[in-house]
Amino acid sequence: MTQTIKEPVLSENISDEKIQEVLEKYDADSKVRKYNSKKLIIFVSILCILYSLFHLYTTFNPLPTLLMRSIHLLFAMGLVFLLYPTYGKQGRDKIPVYDWLLFGLCLVSCGYLFMEYEEIMTARGGIPNTFDIAVAIMTVLLVLETARRVTGWILPLLALAFLSYPFFSHQAWLPRIMMTRPFDLGDIFGQLYLKTEGLFSTAIGASVQYIFLFILFGSFLAKSGMGQFFNDLALALAGHRQGGPAKVAVISSAFMGSINGSAVANVVGTGAFTIPLMKKIGYEKNFAGAVEASASIGGQILPPVMGASAFIMAETTGISYVTIALAAIIPALLYFLGVIMQVHFRAGRSNLKGIPKPDLPRVKEVFKEGGHLILPLIGLIVLLGSGMPVAHAAFWTIIMTIVVSALRKNTRMSFKDILLALEDGTRQSLSTVIACGVVGIIIGVVNLTSFGATLTSAITTLGSNSLFLTLFLTMIASIILGMGLPSIPAYIITATMVAPALADFGVPVLVAHMFVFYFGIFANITPPVALASFAGAGLSGGSPMKTGFISIRLALAGFIVPYIFVYAPEMLLINPTELPMNATEFPFASPLDIIKVTVSSIIGVVGIGAAIEGYFKTNVNIVLRLVLAVGSLLLIIPEFYTDIIGIITVLGIFAFNTLQAKKQLKNA
Repeated sequence: MTQTIKEPVLSENISDEKIQEVLEKYDADSKVRKYNSKKLIIFVSILCILYSLFHLYTTFNPLPTLLMRSIHLLFAMGLVFLLYPTYGKQGRDKIPVYDWLLFGLCLVSCGYLFMEYEEIMTARGGIPNTFDIAVAIMTVLLVLETARRVTGWILPLLALAFLSYPFFSHQAWLPRIMMTRPFDLGDIFGQLYLKTEGLFSTAIGASVQYIFLFILFGSFLAKSGMGQFFNDLALALAGHRQGGPAKVAVISSAFMGSINGSAVANVVGTGAFTIPLMKKIGYEKNFAGAVEASASIGGQILPPVMGASAFIMAETTGISYVTIALAAIIPALLYFLGVIMQVHFRAGRSNLKGIPKPDLPRVKEVFKEGGHLILPLIGLIVLLGSGMPVAHAAFWTIIMTIVVSALRKNTRMSFKDILLALEDGTRQSLSTVIACGVVGIIIGVVNLTSFGATLTSAITTLGSNSLFLTLFLTMIASIILGMGLPSIPAYIITATMVAPALADFGVPVLVAHMFVFYFGIFANITPPVALASFAGAGLSGGSPMKTGFISIRLALAGFIVPYIFVYAPEMLLINPTELPMNATEFPFASPLDIIKVTVSSIIGVVGIGAAIEGYFKTNVNIVLRLVLAVGSLLLIIPEFYTDIIGIITVLGIFAFNTLQAKKQLKNA
């Protein structure tokens, strides 16, 4: 690829050791073993490659649902026991005997389902016998242990809390609303292991059909040099502008975050490059880490891939992927506009310059060297838009990536690169696969006990029949449930537990799921458990909590935009008027309505950024900042009169400050 930037500018580069340290501290699935034995390395690599090839093959030759999902989850669990140590400081150069045993138990669980499949489906009708229950309990314990290794303690503890509920949910000391009939071991573990409503639920189904293939697609893109291309392009477009490195961080993190789906990995991957640049031109270290964190989580709301969460949403709601991706465009762009305007105003207030143009690549050169790598993404959009099944589209874009990368020598993938991409795809998918599996425990318990309906009723009751208050409570619940979790399990949990609370107010399913999706993701930058922000602080040398609170401030537009599209669904390009709440197809909103809500929201987002930073062309005093904030919020409320008042207020202050800036320039 092109030379991104001259060495003197990058004199404070972050060391590989520091990058790995931050990754292992805040991203549990990076703590992998590094074997001494060459035979062991080859053996595990072959298993990973075969796992990827199996999924590529079954894209067109699927197995029965339960069997397909069981192979997907249980084989991934086995790989976790081979790749991840029991605890962080354990020696990582070999595999202990007990992990070989646990690997074998995963294969036994998978083999048992294959041997007993006909009996389970026909003769026993899904009713478990004693041996079924024993294997089910073993499998649940294995899932919880693999989840602990690759995601940390939060998700398995949450699953254990849900799993305990059916054991005492019939007790008289519980509030009446939470009481259920008694459940025995057969009810509970049969639900989790023998049906597609527990471990092998729609979460794993989406992982099999969509998520794994798109993670594999991202692995192939990475091997072809796509990450370098995005960095180069961001530098060429924004590096020389006011506060350029921060804008580079936002643009490159948006691109990569959409594809890789891991906020922490994205912070570390792009932040290792952008954070030193931001600090070098004068951005304060906490702010630099927060920019990278807020941009990285935003990538997961950006089409076309949306960190693979769009495909889970499609599976959960029955709404087509294309509808979801189109609906996400304007809110995502508003979010990134909010972040970019704040870094722009901060740069203006502090007089932070960009990187000199001679030190940067040119757009023409960047596209000449790597522009062809965009073709697979364009191909993906075309294939999905043509109605091709998502899994098939993912398969063909992987093939397309291999072919397109060969167009230039510097991006061409060798046979070894292809094998490494297959191996890396499996390795990168393990945390997501396991997370989807352990979330299946939560889904299974919710389906068995109707606990989700109980929580929905509680939220609605606390909301006192007020849509706004219910939205606020739903936001809080989504943030709490999403804290410390990867974006995909965070969305699945919030969609299962709290999205139905909005149904009583007639909020369409698409809108409700988008709402909880946003806040489940933003939990990654919301203290006290803000892993993306903490990773940014680890790279910048800043305070984790300060970085977290600055991240919230930078992401403020993202906290407001979901409220807008609940009250004005036109922002999602849909018109749900007179349609049932559970509709899966929508007519397009009128162009005039889309333009109106978009323009007013853009002005409001820019106004909020200026109010927060206290700058527009020149400094804004505290009184005008408060007036500007109120005017901006009025613009965001989708009503005619509030829009008029908001536009007059915001544009009036902008005009006043522009005149002030001209006077200052004349007097200087």
